Amino acid sequence: MEINHFSDEYFMKEALKEANKGSDINEVPVGAIIVCDNQIIARAHNFTERLNDVTAHAEMQAFTSASDYLGGKYLNECTLYVTLEPCHMCGGAAFWTQLKKIVYGASDEKRGFSNLKENILHPKTEILKGLLEEECSKILKEFFQKKRQ
Repeated sequence: MEINHFSDEYFMKEALKEANKGSDINEVPVGAIIVCDNQIIARAHNFTERLNDVTAHAEMQAFTSASDYLGGKYLNECTLYVTLEPCHMCGGAAFWTQLKKIVYGASDEKRGFSNLKENILHPKTEILKGLLEEECSKILKEFFQKKRQ
């Protein structure tokens, strides 16, 4: 089976690689990448523990990196691939970046942006949820099981 390097699945697998990097340094394993014109322009994972910064979520790191790469604050031609549904904070930041599309794997039933009554994303932002959900959920479950032991 040949992998299409420009498929949503391919890019989500790249986000999963970032989640694994986070897990390796004892961060909650959430990975994010930002793609523009079928090119990965930002890669990130959580850095909240290492930076001692509650805002250092994978998405926030990716937004900063992508904006720096493009030389502007708007990501309206970009897609965010993230292994866990963005929280309220990251959803709000996504609004300000004017992302074209968000693709996420596992749903966050407690803190995900979709739990809010009002849509906090930019009106033009497309959403694709549940992509590789099983793989994205598994890495989080295994991480927290190890923490409890």
